[in-house]
Amino acid sequence: MENKAEKIRLLNYYRAAELRGAELLQRLLRRSDDPDLQIALTHQLADETRHVQLWTELICELGGAPAVIRKSDRQHLRWRAGRPTTVLELLALVWVVEERLRHCYREHVARRGEDARIVAVLQSITADEDWHLAGVQSCLAKQEKKEGKTRVQATLDHYWTLPAANAS
Repeated sequence: MENKAEKIRLLNYYRAAELRGAELLQRLLRRSDDPDLQIALTHQLADETRHVQLWTELICELGGAPAVIRKSDRQHLRWRAGRPTTVLELLALVWVVEERLRHCYREHVARRGEDARIVAVLQSITADEDWHLAGVQSCLAKQEKKEGKTRVQATLDHYWTLPAANAS
């Protein structure tokens, strides 16, 4: 069982992951001229910032304070793989980071004895992440038509093969 400080630290890690996800989406929005991608990513960006707010409110409700977390999965991947520059690379990075975070959230929900408030936020955000991943998958399918399935899969594989950072 985690103590209060460990729980707050983990929630701050989640908060930071959502914040950095929003930053990544802003970068992708600035690079893409595809109207459909602009619409989908704008909605996703709004969700990501709402997730940051949910974590912030819960951290404060639990007696903690928002903290800057310098270590994130996205930063770890960027350090290992270099800075993504193309729409395809950015989409692939979004896919991998979102999928890893969704997996982490689902594992957390499955923990026995977890605070119901934390579980509620995790479940709410996970539902959004499911929608986000479906949208990114659709965008990746469009990229396959432009750049070929092999190139898209190779780009995804590149990010998947890199080890993830973790919250510990």
